[in-house]
Amino acid sequence: MGDLITTTDRSTRLASRYRQVRDLTETLAAPLSPEDQTVQSMPDVSPTKWHRAHTSWFFETFLLESELSGYRPFHPAYAYLFNSYYEGVGARYPRPRRGVVSRPGVAEVAQYRRHVDEAMARLLQGPLARDVSNLVELGLHHEQQHQELLLMDIKHVLSCNPLQPAYTTVKMDAPRSSPSTGWIEHDGGLAEVGFGDDGFAFDNEVPRHTTHLEPFALADRPVTCGEWLAFMDDDGYGRPDLWLSDGWATAQAEGWEAPLYWFKVVDDWWLFTLGGPQLVDPAEPVCHVSYYEADAFARWAGARLPTEAEWEAVASDHVPEGNFLDLSILHPRPTTQGASLFGNVWQWTSSSYSPYPGFRPAPGAVGEYNGKFMVNQYVLRGGSCVTSSDHIRATYRNFFPPSARWPFTGLVLARDG
Repeated sequence: MGDLITTTDRSTRLASRYRQVRDLTETLAAPLSPEDQTVQSMPDVSPTKWHRAHTSWFFETFLLESELSGYRPFHPAYAYLFNSYYEGVGARYPRPRRGVVSRPGVAEVAQYRRHVDEAMARLLQGPLARDVSNLVELGLHHEQQHQELLLMDIKHVLSCNPLQPAYTTVKMDAPRSSPSTGWIEHDGGLAEVGFGDDGFAFDNEVPRHTTHLEPFALADRPVTCGEWLAFMDDDGYGRPDLWLSDGWATAQAEGWEAPLYWFKVVDDWWLFTLGGPQLVDPAEPVCHVSYYEADAFARWAGARLPTEAEWEAVASDHVPEGNFLDLSILHPRPTTQGASLFGNVWQWTSSSYSPYPGFRPAPGAVGEYNGKFMVNQYVLRGGSCVTSSDHIRATYRNFFPPSARWPFTGLVLARDG
């Protein structure tokens, strides 16, 4: 199984990190009622209680059942109810129907989490093989992904409520004008792309490889709401010449006239946030736009979206600092010229989500984590205001279908050098 990890420091660190991550999930769920936690507002959204249960299922299925002697699963039906997409471990309940599963309720899911946590505490007390330790680390980063999904999903759920209830109190800055745009010039040439350091990375970030870049420039900040308002005022949503054919068809079919969560009251644009309705701030990075919208805006602006290699070539020279998950904010903050490329909003790239040269998925069911989704999606970079700060790095590859709008997605512009 690999070299045993017996050092007290590593065991203590892993146990402490486990507790920290698991506690944060419960903190994020705490403001929500049992009714809130059961709603599924569209097929892509999962109920809060499902996220809480699924992340527990991950540890139970991939660690406890094989690594902890005498472990007994909490409930035999949970293997079916809370499996997301791992075909290799058995059948799964249909994703679009998660919201009709009223039982188990929130209390039972809490009991499930405690059951798994108590067992994991026992597992983490003993020496761990290197591959087992790595799997625990994967499970923790997996839960951090679901913490972001939990916030994305409950925002959509609450936005569908005519009362427009707030998830929590959110600090908002006073609206101000959009900052000017600066450009970061890059000479191009050969660039190293992908994760090549010690520590954790997802399998889709490797192998590190060399790619060629033509000279280009990357904007030094994301596109703002003020700039998006100018795009809208210039009939950006009504001009098919700006749009990809599939994007135009999607925008027409779904009636897009503004980013998701925007609505107009008399002459003012408002948006729904996790803190409830707020006036659109021109200085904030625009958020909740699809790849199709981002691509249309870039064309309107006389620019383009960067490739993921271009984005990484610039971002790898910067420390991943920015507006990440903060329970008092949970919203993009106004940006300034030369602000960090990290945080606030995930940034669409023009790169299709595909494997790096030499990519090989991990053996077994856990290999389904990323590789099976490498089709019909686009890569995003940089993290968002609901991404944990210790979960992001310059090589991190997020991905969504081009029509997705409910993630915290925005864009940064690029142009040829």
